[in-house]
Amino acid sequence: MGSEAERRGAMMGLMLHAHAKNLIKRQMYKEALDVLSMGEEAFSLCDSKFLEMIDNVPLLQIDMVWCYFMLRDIKWLSMAGVRLAKSREGIERCHGKDLIRVRVLQGGCHPELTLYMRLELLEAVVAYHSGQYDNCRKALTSAQAKYHQLQVPDEALSLLMGMGYREKEAKRAMRMNKQDVERAVAFIIEEREKRAQRMREDMQRQKEIIEQKRYGMTPLKKAVNIQILDQIVSIGFERSLAAEALRRNENDPQTALDDLTNPETNSSIQASINERKGKRLRQATTAIIEELVSMGFERSRVVAAVRATGTKERALNLLTAQDGPNAPVADGGRVGSAAPGENSNNLDTLNEENLNNEENNVREGGNMEGPSGINNSEQRDVDMEEELARELTGDALSDYDIDVTKEGEAITEYFALLASTGDN
Repeated sequence: MGSEAERRGAMMGLMLHAHAKNLIKRQMYKEALDVLSMGEEAFSLCDSKFLEMIDNVPLLQIDMVWCYFMLRDIKWLSMAGVRLAKSREGIERCHGKDLIRVRVLQGGCHPELTLYMRLELLEAVVAYHSGQYDNCRKALTSAQAKYHQLQVPDEALSLLMGMGYREKEAKRAMRMNKQDVERAVAFIIEEREKRAQRMREDMQRQKEIIEQKRYGMTPLKKAVNIQILDQIVSIGFERSLAAEALRRNENDPQTALDDLTNPETNSSIQASINERKGKRLRQATTAIIEELVSMGFERSRVVAAVRATGTKERALNLLTAQDGPNAPVADGGRVGSAAPGENSNNLDTLNEENLNNEENNVREGGNMEGPSGINNSEQRDVDMEEELARELTGDALSDYDIDVTKEGEAITEYFALLASTGDN
């Protein structure tokens, strides 16, 4: 893809579409339609040539028309026809003649049946309400044939479930492999391996995101590049020092190395790190105190407990070990005594590991300002994007894996409506 705006537009479009699909599953069609409209707008930021290469926009169009249909709002009829025409054109272009391209991309399986069934059903609905009964019957007949192909035989389903596979994955495998049990088993095994790999990658990425938040943003609002950071650390530089050098220098490794090897600049970076660490520590400690006070414990006892222990969990254990939230405070406000080696004379008792853990917990609760370089408004945008991103499964077949119960009911309904017109 081209510009940063285009890349962000494509990613936001994907995230919004994923969110909308979850809303559709919950039958929140009006809300889903609003989100799909935002997704369509996000995709519009991308180059049209790029969009022609992927089927995400056509799939989004079909989902929009499905929402129109489920809302039973006739005012969308003309718009539905336009969207379906664009969707069919886009899908046929992406999937290739005789679906050759989709076969190659999806490893020879047949995921497209549900997609084309829903498309043909919606085309039939539009044709019916436009008085085009012949076109309606033709589209309905084709949709019905695909619907029957998607019905998994009970015997095959029982066989797969008897092997220990879950009903949902067994049905999916059978549908996407033309009801071939042997191929379905191979499909399930491969999909499980892919899912495990995605989970490992997601966990690693989540760790990187948490680490990037801790380092803050560059002057141009970019996160510290973890790959470049790893390279600099491998040379022998301390991680937080290298991260700050990269942050200051827009992830330019050479300039960062120049700063790290310059004693004066290195000292300045270290001072900046210590200052920010102290600020983070005070914020985290204050947040812990406020949370414990909100539980009903007396503030002076909470402060003393945090001084003595250094973490929320240990402070809470110490407080609850007393006679209750309003137990008398002993020894000038101190609760118990500090463990060996722990500082009980000031609030700066969190070590680096505990600080990071407590800071992440507080930030999840929304009570702590964003990392260096991000104001509260920008932090909310980042958090919103992360929430949407969690709905991206990384599953290339998820767009085609839909429950078809409502489609079956609609096919029956519109065949009945056709029969009532007397147009045979």
